[in-house]
Amino acid sequence: MNKRNKKKKQWKLNKRWFWRVVVVLAVLMIGSLAYFAKDLPNPSKLISDESPESSLIYDRNGELLYEFYSEKNRVSVPLSEIPDNMKNATLAIEDANFYKHFGLDIKGITRGLYQTIFKKNVQGGSTLTQQLVKNGLLTTERTITRKIKEAMLTLITEALYSKDQILEMYFNQTPYGGTLWGAQAAARGIFGKDVKDLDLAESALLAGLPQSPTTYSPFSRPELAKKRQEQVLSRMKELGYINEQEYEEAKNEILNYSFGKTGIKAPHFVFYVKDLLTEKYGAKKVYEGGLKITTTLDMNIQDYVETTVASEVAKLSKMKVSNGAALVTEPKTGQILAMVGSKDYFADDIDGKYNVTTALRQPGSSIKPLNYAIAIDSGRITAASVLYDGPNCFKVENQKPYCPTNYGNNYYGIQSVRNSLANSLNIAAVKVMKLNGVENFVASASAMGLSTLTDPANYGLSLTLGGGEVMMTDMATAFGVFANSGTRQDLTPILKVTDRKGNVIDEYNYVPGERVLSREAAFIIQQILSDDGARSMVFGRGSMLNIKGHPEVAVKTGTTNDMRDNWTIGFTPDFVTAVWVGNNDNSRMGGLVSGTTGAAPIWNKVMTEILKDKTSKKMPVPGNVVGLNVCNLTGKMPPEEGCESHFEYFKKEYVPGVQEILRKSVLISKDTGKIVAESDNLPNTEWQEHTVFDDAAGETVCLDCPVIAPTSTP
Repeated sequence: MNKRNKKKKQWKLNKRWFWRVVVVLAVLMIGSLAYFAKDLPNPSKLISDESPESSLIYDRNGELLYEFYSEKNRVSVPLSEIPDNMKNATLAIEDANFYKHFGLDIKGITRGLYQTIFKKNVQGGSTLTQQLVKNGLLTTERTITRKIKEAMLTLITEALYSKDQILEMYFNQTPYGGTLWGAQAAARGIFGKDVKDLDLAESALLAGLPQSPTTYSPFSRPELAKKRQEQVLSRMKELGYINEQEYEEAKNEILNYSFGKTGIKAPHFVFYVKDLLTEKYGAKKVYEGGLKITTTLDMNIQDYVETTVASEVAKLSKMKVSNGAALVTEPKTGQILAMVGSKDYFADDIDGKYNVTTALRQPGSSIKPLNYAIAIDSGRITAASVLYDGPNCFKVENQKPYCPTNYGNNYYGIQSVRNSLANSLNIAAVKVMKLNGVENFVASASAMGLSTLTDPANYGLSLTLGGGEVMMTDMATAFGVFANSGTRQDLTPILKVTDRKGNVIDEYNYVPGERVLSREAAFIIQQILSDDGARSMVFGRGSMLNIKGHPEVAVKTGTTNDMRDNWTIGFTPDFVTAVWVGNNDNSRMGGLVSGTTGAAPIWNKVMTEILKDKTSKKMPVPGNVVGLNVCNLTGKMPPEEGCESHFEYFKKEYVPGVQEILRKSVLISKDTGKIVAESDNLPNTEWQEHTVFDDAAGETVCLDCPVIAPTSTP
């Protein structure tokens, strides 16, 4: 057979196989289309006039807090009333090739498939048409099946409607956050004007919202909304929609938001719940699904806390304090009873919409109880262990020595752990952190609820003095561990959710939390933090940290070294109350703000109010806790004579032995009063005999040496 005939035969064979493959692929495609198309929604619904139903949110006693609705806030407008700036901003940030493609962005789909298949993260480069289909016809489930349906409906929609019709429907049916569906409702709700009157800066802000209305909400997260607006403007400049001058003018324009006070109670809490529901059910179901949401909030407590925060913050204006926040929870269940994110949600002078209870702030010394609890639980220290409180520098690998100071540069010599924690002595807390280790502390604190402390490499020993950022909601969870005898109960704001037909789709069911701390350690921490006598050295007796008739109330204050955050957090077995004062912009407060003059008065009033009709409850002594007398000076069993003693609680397995106290010849620093060397003989007159022993951190301390306060920071 010649070469020509052979090639001809081969070509016929290849052609035959080619058409076989085409037929198989066609059958598979038709089968797939038939399978997925059998329950596709009708794209004609995009232009139908189905009436959505409002969703209502209530407190635990049935008092209406807010009505989520879209029908009253959705006002359709023709595309001709959408200004060019709004169109261009939306196209620039969402779909620059809208008028060129047939509904699907192949590059975006490829990127989305890669993320879905290889990264196990369902994504997609959604065009405006896809977004319209997703919001108007489909659910928010993130599955490959839904993405296939979305693609099919997108192609059908592109065939049924013109590009301008699709764009008009997009502007009228897209959620922009809260009750604001459609560009007209968003313009009125956010800026108090019609969409046709928006300028470039305002259009850019609105155009950035649909990607994530919750994340970029100018009401709850104005700083992120502003960053998103600048991103939109930058993209518009990049595509040539605006020039450099227009970009700069719009970026620097001050945006004036408009949001009325009517029709909403506990706004920080309402929007906190809204964000959670939107993440779980999608915006459409929250705003149009006719949901009835019963929350854990108690408006009686909420009203009192709101009034107290506002009135007490007003008294602190001379101390350069402009804002305050508070959170009240029920530790047994994790239910939120009150959430006040600022002194006034509607205050323009401090950006009152900023919710401090969910913001990142430094906790100061209020984090110390976690540090001590971890050490007590492990037996590294006991409540009676002694730690020397004096000027000290701690060696840190590959860094300069860390030299913390006490508040006011005051030092108190040998102190028990009970006194050190109750009086919030910094040197002792750093010693305990060194005993625990930063890595161990971060792991244990995370288990107790501090979700923002993740990588130990980001922190040092200063973490025990508030050197990491936390959220008030997380601090309430962590202090709830103490109130709960060592069990963590995560916070929840929702009791029940029903749909428009009354069917329960979500309901709170109590599930016992995970044990993250022993009963014994939780009990000992509670005993220390409720001991008015123990904290009297710094705070005095009968301070704002005491609640009349309720000696069981445990409390800890915290003030950052740079005077930017001031906290008071306290608890009983039934309630946890956390309070913060400071400034939203992180500016320094006045020097007179302290543990008892900043957040403490608010905390005292709130706790007094919620406990006024309650019976005092003492925490039961766990069976594995023993109480006995120990030597005041050493924190261990007293010798036969020569040591005054006091009563203390211990975990049974960590009951201390007898501490040996020796007379040694030591060399004392004239500057600090600390031992700098030891000797068995007396080579010169600078060596003197003193009574010494090692404290719980391994530092040799002197019982009868003078305590010398430093003249400057060590």
